[in-house]
Amino acid sequence: MPEVVQNVSKEGVKYIILGCGRTGYNVAEELAKETEDLIIVDKDEKRVEDLRDQKYNALVRDFSNPGFMDGLPVPEVAFILANDREANLAALKTIKSRYPATYVIARAIDAVSVDLLQQEGADVVLYPQEVVARTAIYHIRKLHSSRLALRLYDLLASWEGTLCIVTHLNPDPDSISSAMALSLIARHASHNKLNCRIVYEGDIGHQENRAFINLLDIKMERLTPQMLEECGYIALVDSSGPGVNNNLPKSTRVNIIIDHHKNNTQPPSAVADFIDIRPGVGATASIMTQYLMELDIPVSKTVATALLYGIRADTRDFKRNVTPQDLNYAAFLLPLTDADLLDKITSPSVSLETIEIIGNAIRNRKINSGYLFSNVGYIRNRDALPQAADMLIHLEGVNTALVYGITDQNIIISARNKDIRLHLGNVMAEAFGSIGEAGGHATMAAAMIPLSYFSMAKDKEGLLTLIIDPILKRFSEIVGLDGEGEE
Repeated sequence: MPEVVQNVSKEGVKYIILGCGRTGYNVAEELAKETEDLIIVDKDEKRVEDLRDQKYNALVRDFSNPGFMDGLPVPEVAFILANDREANLAALKTIKSRYPATYVIARAIDAVSVDLLQQEGADVVLYPQEVVARTAIYHIRKLHSSRLALRLYDLLASWEGTLCIVTHLNPDPDSISSAMALSLIARHASHNKLNCRIVYEGDIGHQENRAFINLLDIKMERLTPQMLEECGYIALVDSSGPGVNNNLPKSTRVNIIIDHHKNNTQPPSAVADFIDIRPGVGATASIMTQYLMELDIPVSKTVATALLYGIRADTRDFKRNVTPQDLNYAAFLLPLTDADLLDKITSPSVSLETIEIIGNAIRNRKINSGYLFSNVGYIRNRDALPQAADMLIHLEGVNTALVYGITDQNIIISARNKDIRLHLGNVMAEAFGSIGEAGGHATMAAAMIPLSYFSMAKDKEGLLTLIIDPILKRFSEIVGLDGEGEE
């Protein structure tokens, strides 16, 4: 077959495709939509003849031969797409040795080829089997989430009466915004036959959380035993079961559980009508956003602003435990939000107690081999503890920070970590899970240890000093601290 090279300049060509099987042909079809500045090379004469019949500029050459580029223009981009490992490697070596500036996209036919092609200088390595697998997993997950959203919607549509949406203890923006979204879905599904009440326990002490609730005019009620009796249905958001970061009796029959935390201390309740727990997602607000998208429910500016802030807060502005899905959901919400309100929420005044607790944490710090421990004493505003931990983790020489204090009922520990060898949530669960509630993520975690018989003690700070050492000893043993080298 005579060799024909048409429609290219003598100096260069935009694209060259080496190997035109199924993958190469699909790439050629897409490139041909934008340009004719394209050459296809294949060793199969019949295939090249068919390509020429379709007006492609194609020629027969064996590109495992080092001289296959002789007489051809210099390509800007080379696609090496044959189903032949050795031929693809040979073509890559030839092109990179002759034209180092050419951008090469090479196909790997197996896992070994991926490393070999990368070592030889391929700019991009395509492994179709992996791409197909990832695409399949993506579609399965999307199908699963779509079915979950529809199942939740159908469940809510079948209910009438009162739905109490319980946020976790001392609720944060992720928990509150998730409750708002669930309330929106419930009202939409039931055609307002469900009376939705967002309820909480504990305190809302963090200044940003208070600003969040006040500026968005979020209606929340403090949960009481009487109210619990009035609830026809109970939903937990940002909490994996009754008694887990909430004061509900563990025997409480709940109907819905939606959370993004792995329960490190006990298995999630199996009696709920609907359970969706996804530890791989950065925020429960992300799960709720996905429901709204799947169900095509109109999202008000208030709910959108709350959800976006919930995702931002739980991922610390997309810098902690964030996933591509969190970013996708944030992108969906962003055009629907009130930017001025978001700015006001994130710039609130700081209470004097918060400043004092942070000051105590700084003054009372002790550092041992990169681990920082700080006792802040008696606290009313437990939300100041994570703020102190967030600040102390940035001290030079500190890899893990534990800040702890005592309330009327519990010892509270807030922890932060930047040591990639340590999964902080697992360590906290192992250290404190048997005597209280504990767990979290690799970089942030918390524990709450009930005072039990000591709750009536008057001198809380003295009590904390007395009992904290044996409590922290278990943590120190797990991470391998020997008690020496304190600063």
